[in-house]
Amino acid sequence: MEQAELRRWENRCIQEESPRCAAACPLHVDARECCSLLAARRVDKAWAVLAKTMPLPGVLARICDAPCKAACLRGEKGGPIEMGALERFLAGAAQAAKPPRPLPRNGKSVAVIGGGMTGLCAAWEIARKGFAVTVYCTAPDVGVELPEGVLDGELAAMDRMGVTIERGATLTPELVEAQLEERDAVFVDSDAVPETLRYFGEPDEVTLGTNRLGLFAVRAGETSPVFQAAAGRRAANSIMRFSQGVSMVKSRELEGPYDTRLYTNLAKVEPVGPVAVGEGYDEVRAVEEAARCLKCECMECVKACVYLKHYKQYPKVYVRQVYNNEAIVRGTRQANKLINSCMLCGLCDTVCPEDFAMGDVCLEARRNMIAKGTMPPSAHEFALRDMAFADGDKCALARHAPGTTESEYVFFPGCQLTATDPGGAERAYADLRERLGKVGLILRCCGAPAAWSGRDALFQESLAELQSAWQGLGSPRIIAACPSCIKILRQALPEAEIVSHWSILSALGLPETALKAGGTLAVNDPCAAREDGALRADVRGLLDTLGVSIVEPEYSGELTQCCGYGGLLNEVDPELGRIAAQARADAVDEDYVTYCAMCREMIARTGKTAMHLYDLLYPGEGGAGARPTPGHSERRENRVHLREKLLRELWSEADGVAAEDFENVDVAFTEAGAAAMEERRILVSDVQKVLLQEERSGRHLVHDETGRFLASFRPAVVTYWVEFEKTDDGYLVHNAWCHRMKIKGGQP
Repeated sequence: MEQAELRRWENRCIQEESPRCAAACPLHVDARECCSLLAARRVDKAWAVLAKTMPLPGVLARICDAPCKAACLRGEKGGPIEMGALERFLAGAAQAAKPPRPLPRNGKSVAVIGGGMTGLCAAWEIARKGFAVTVYCTAPDVGVELPEGVLDGELAAMDRMGVTIERGATLTPELVEAQLEERDAVFVDSDAVPETLRYFGEPDEVTLGTNRLGLFAVRAGETSPVFQAAAGRRAANSIMRFSQGVSMVKSRELEGPYDTRLYTNLAKVEPVGPVAVGEGYDEVRAVEEAARCLKCECMECVKACVYLKHYKQYPKVYVRQVYNNEAIVRGTRQANKLINSCMLCGLCDTVCPEDFAMGDVCLEARRNMIAKGTMPPSAHEFALRDMAFADGDKCALARHAPGTTESEYVFFPGCQLTATDPGGAERAYADLRERLGKVGLILRCCGAPAAWSGRDALFQESLAELQSAWQGLGSPRIIAACPSCIKILRQALPEAEIVSHWSILSALGLPETALKAGGTLAVNDPCAAREDGALRADVRGLLDTLGVSIVEPEYSGELTQCCGYGGLLNEVDPELGRIAAQARADAVDEDYVTYCAMCREMIARTGKTAMHLYDLLYPGEGGAGARPTPGHSERRENRVHLREKLLRELWSEADGVAAEDFENVDVAFTEAGAAAMEERRILVSDVQKVLLQEERSGRHLVHDETGRFLASFRPAVVTYWVEFEKTDDGYLVHNAWCHRMKIKGGQP
């Protein structure tokens, strides 16, 4: 990622934009943070927020006219926050804060002519920047009556900051001219000096510069105390720029009030009216009023996405981490898991007011990592092995319908449906043949794992094989059952006509096998169907025909959440994948029905009753929601057995694939051993290869106490270890592990 691209992505995320109150305040007081602290009864800390930003805070907080109030978003839900009253409460109740520590003296001096609110605030701000400041005035006067000692306290603070106040000064043009000769710059508080001193013309609105070099002045007539203070700050910024010889106008757009892009969703905010101010707040009422603050922020994507929430930040931070991760030449790449865990589902893009697509960022980062050779091989390896197996000789198949030599349609159930519900896929194919006639069959993967992992070359290779198989059948219309397959094939194979099985069934009517048991079910829309309204409508129409009353989760339709499988999350971070599935399961009380094989598997593994629509249309044995979730090895076996069965029963063919030697190893597993293999993604075939190697080499370790054997084998890039005992029938496996380290002198 280039730095310019990083900037574009960062600019899209608005989470760090100012809330409307701070943007409307000319001093940009952080009212959100102040209210948050006050609501937690941290009075002194809340006051520190004001004192950090306001000049003469003891004065200004008591007289602030709170322009933030008109901009407050809470105004749309009960009434704006009474920030002015809260400031006055804090000014009286909190311990006085120390004045800010000025920057080291820079050897330059400035004269301020006039001791009004603007002049005093300008002196405060100029002194903070390291200038020696002298205020010439008749007497300091902020124009309002204050409690005794308040103004004197702030003047004492200014004295500690190095500001000298010359009281009783005669304010004349001669004084101004003399100071221009003596000082590095002069500022005139136009509202606190005689009109004869305004001989310098109208000051510039942005810089407050005049027609005299080094003379700055505020335009007369400002009555708002906080805008007077802001003018003093603007003058200080101009004098700093003038003294440094840098641009007087560049990048000053955010001085003073400005529009903010921050979006805050009010959909779930209940109206709450303001606490009456009366003669002022006591602590109890101030805390109650501060608690009404909405603490405005966006976080729309984070609230909707388990993955984004898991990393405890927001996309602007994440994209910077992705950029830094790519930029590392040597050292540890901390963001690999962040990049590879994104579900690529597009929900963040859908809910974001600025269309920030975290999936695009992560997918491109994966492609870059692969191109540079920095992608950890373990990240997606198991999923890619599974894809290769689904496309291999034991699973892949392309045939015209039995007894035909051409196809008008071809059924493409997808590799996950055939892995998890081979019986349902078989019955669906039978129904299509019976009602449509010349329906061929293609069994293989659509290439989603390669596409999601960022391996474009591998995806194109897989797609080319699928395309060849399809063209070999005469390029018929493809009936696809999996939403991910439909989405990928429509994008990657535009010359093909892709129709969903649900659309076909909507036209044909329900199959004879359909269960019309009725009842109420929650619909889980797969994330691949987010942008396919017709697909979602077909599914709902079928459920209605089945007599099912539908419940929609909060996140449904275009806003549906990923189950945790998309983007290969479950391969990269199984625990986070489980959390995503659990969140989906917990979203409704009702049982789920979905139309994605992996959505059904992920949700069902949480213990929630979930069924695929095939379970209602092409039911097998047992109840619709009772179908077990197969493990990794069983999923492979399901594909293999389905292909063998269809070849034998429909086309009277043998599968034509010779069994490999390791497949003849008889092995059984303890419950703990099987669970460990499932968790560690170790297949039965991996274990069989280890045991065959042990059988041939005779090399193993023996445990002194249990007498069990331990053998290892490295068939490719992973070393597998198997703890086992020999039985009369073969082997009983107690445990299995794997790692990528190559053991010197170990098994090949």
